[in-house]
Formats: sequence, structure tokens, C-alpha cells
Amino acid sequence: MKFKIAVLPGDGVGPDVVKEAQRVLDEVGKRFGHRFDFSTGHVGGIAIDKYGEALPEPTLALCRRSDAVLLGAVGGPKWDDPTAKVRPEDGLLALRKELDLFANLRPVKMFKVLENSTSLKPAVVRGVDLLVIRELTSGLYFGKPKQQWTTAIGRRAVDSMYYTEQEIERIVRVGFELAMIRRRKLTSVDKANVLESSRLWRQITAEIAVEYPRVKLDNMLVDACAMRLIQNPIYFDVIVTENTFGDILTDEASMLAGSMGMLPSASLAGIPDKKTLQAFGLYEPIHGSAPDIAGMDIANPVATILSAGMLLHYSLGLKQEAAAVERAVLQVLNSGYRSKDIMTKGMKAVGTAGMGKLIARAVAEQA
Repeated sequence: MKFKIAVLPGDGVGPDVVKEAQRVLDEVGKRFGHRFDFSTGHVGGIAIDKYGEALPEPTLALCRRSDAVLLGAVGGPKWDDPTAKVRPEDGLLALRKELDLFANLRPVKMFKVLENSTSLKPAVVRGVDLLVIRELTSGLYFGKPKQQWTTAIGRRAVDSMYYTEQEIERIVRVGFELAMIRRRKLTSVDKANVLESSRLWRQITAEIAVEYPRVKLDNMLVDACAMRLIQNPIYFDVIVTENTFGDILTDEASMLAGSMGMLPSASLAGIPDKKTLQAFGLYEPIHGSAPDIAGMDIANPVATILSAGMLLHYSLGLKQEAAAVERAVLQVLNSGYRSKDIMTKGMKAVGTAGMGKLIARAVAEQA
């Protein structure tokens, strides 16, 4: 089969890690008889430099005519001027909004072989396998008014956490649907003791829960969730939450897997089909652009490679191929190879390209 993939390497280490994900996808194509046609576009800081805008129209058009999008990372000190009219992150936010990528899936899984790579006790992280579903196109990052201004007594700023019933309903429904194919436990995270938007979130979640009697619903305040993620992470199966809370909680949860370099993500433009689980999506590692190590061959490409695996699963319906990618990653880790961020005593250090080549080879050699 033939598939069109829009590739947006972005800034910093983005091109480094995306190159290795493409290498693995090419090997998947050879192994299973598929062809992936990659077309490259610009987003973020590199797009600002080239076009004067973070998301140029040709990039958006490329994404719209593709079967899925693979993205690296955006941003860096070069574009960090707080007074700038356009910032690299504007491109990513615009992509999410323009493509209606409202459902961000961030799986957090501790590979047993990496239990000693985290700063937490192995007994705490052992067996962690959870999925955070973050609403991605509304809330505090998009709500209006959003502005700064000066008054006679000083400067002021406002951001608005805004949600509609429809926006809450569709993301919560994704949570219930995916909980149904996992362990049938859904934790809805909010701040209903303070925020009106969270009270609406909790009301709508309760209404939808009636349709899913086989799923155990648990409502939890975001501060309590942050504590429990570190105290007892195996408590969780599927977490669904709003944009800002999801952003913070998933960065915290990355430590449960040893490194942000281990965590993939999928941003979907629809509720996954119940039978195929397919939807158009954008796939990226959860880590940032890390410009200080760009081009140095030390960034961990595993998160991006696993994101490519999610692309195979959720947008292309290639579940067997997606499983092959995860098995290949595990095989390489079990063989003792480590990138710098997850390196421990006695393991074999490899760079970005070395890790990508090893995983691609493991895909090719699977029986």
C-alpha cells in the first residue's frame, strides 16, 4: 500500500530525530510491502526565518493532502523575544487549530528494562502503563480575551480558560472509547472546586458516563492527580483532561518512563473509529527542540520512532506494523543500547543515528 506522509522536522533536534523515524518507517515499508512517500514542509522557527510566519500556507496545504503528519519540534532561544509578534509555537498551535487536532494521546509506559533509568524508585514505576488524553484546541491556550495592556497603576495581562459543551463532550468521549479497549478505568482530571469551566467539564463527563456503564469513572482534582502520578502511578489507566492541565501532567508523567525522550504522542482530528481506531493525525515526541544539542548526534530518537508507530496504528490502520516498531524498540533496549538521557552503568552508549539504525535493523530482522 502507498501512503503520503507530511514531514515537518521543525527546529533544534527535530530534524535529527525525525530522520531516524523516517529510517524506521522505510524499513517497515520494506518489511511489510508498503510505500511511504515523504514530503517535507516548514513550521516553527525555521518557517519564520524563511517565510516570516510560523505556519506558511504551503505547509498547511501539504498536511491537508497527506494521510498523516510527522513532526519533530519547534522553538529555540533565537526566537524567544517575548515582544515578538510571531513565535515558533504559534505555528504548532495554528496546526492544531486549522487541522482540528483536538485529541492528544500521550501513552506513558515503563519498559521493565529501564526501571533503573528513572529518578524514582523502581518499585514505584514498575508496571506503569497509562494513557493521557489531553484536549488540544481550546482552553487557556486559545481562549479570548488574551492580551497584555498598561494602566495608570501598572501592567496587566489576561488569559481566558474557555470551553463549550461540544468541545468537552468530544474529548471525554475519546477517553471513554479508549478506556473500553484498555482496562475500563477513566480518570477525569479538573479543578472543579475553583473553576467554572471545570464544573461544566465534570457535569458533562457525568452525563456521558451513563452511556459507558462498563467503564469505572473517577473524578480527580489536578493537584491530587499530580501528586498521585508520582506517589502511585499504577493507579491510572486512562486520564482525560483539559489543555493546560494535560500539558503539565504529561511532562511530569514523562519521568515515569525514564526520560521525555521516551514518550510519543498522537494528535487526532476525530474520535477514533470504534472498529479501526483510525483518524487523521499529527504525530510528534512530547519533548522540546533542545537546540543546545541539535546536530550533536546525542538526542534520543525513541519518542519520535514510537510516534511513527502510533502513526501506523491510528492513521494508517497498520496495527501489525505498529506492533513491530514497538517490539524493535524493546529489543534494542533489551540488548543494552542506550542514548545519553537514559544511560546507566554497564549499558552501551549510542547516538541518535546509531539508535535509529539499530531499531530499523530490528524491524527488518523480525520473524
